[in-house]
Amino acid sequence: MTAASPDLIQDMVCDLAQMPLRELNAALHRAGAQGNARRWQVLNPAGRHALACGIDTALNVEIEGHVGYYCAGMNAEATVVIHGNAGVGVAENMMSGFVHVRGDASQAAGATGQGGLLLIDGNASARCGISMKGIDIVVKGSVGHMSAFMGQAGTLVVLGDAGEALGDSLYEARLFVRGSVASLGADCIEKEMRAEHRALLAAKLDAAGLKGSVDVAEFRRYGSARRLYNFHVDNAGAY
Repeated sequence: MTAASPDLIQDMVCDLAQMPLRELNAALHRAGAQGNARRWQVLNPAGRHALACGIDTALNVEIEGHVGYYCAGMNAEATVVIHGNAGVGVAENMMSGFVHVRGDASQAAGATGQGGLLLIDGNASARCGISMKGIDIVVKGSVGHMSAFMGQAGTLVVLGDAGEALGDSLYEARLFVRGSVASLGADCIEKEMRAEHRALLAAKLDAAGLKGSVDVAEFRRYGSARRLYNFHVDNAGAY
């Protein structure tokens, strides 16, 4: 790890081939508490798990390579860019900020996320956005089965296709898919795409840097039919 000054750090370069992951994460947390280091570059992540987790201030972290499980989990305010693929649970329980995966993401990307924006340039595997609670997720590729399962709030935008059981047991998360949907999950239905929904989708695409490059008219909207909020014997077969 190199630094311009121990008191006022402007840029940090951390090589995980030479320093322990726990030491890096501790340094990121100290930087947030002290308000000094703002720009970080992480070399040789080599698929390590829980990298850049729990950051709670406006750091800018660039990770040069593939990461393992739960990278940028519990992120708040920070910008974390992964120049590679991400393992299970990237940006899990994200609170705010921006996480950008420039490759593909494994299962449960953005799981339980409560805020912020997760952008995935490639594909996301199964259960993308599971139990999402306010996060915005934009996937330029496709998503796997049971994406947005039990999604409570927030937005999932998929420029490619969606796998089976999209939106199963959905609450009030908003789903937009440009490509095909293999099947819809329990209580998830296609809904009318009105002007306010096109405006909302355009805003999410703009935030992801896709302004003008994607036509919102190509998307379809999906949401909850609201039949499973409370048990009713007539709907027993749908549970």
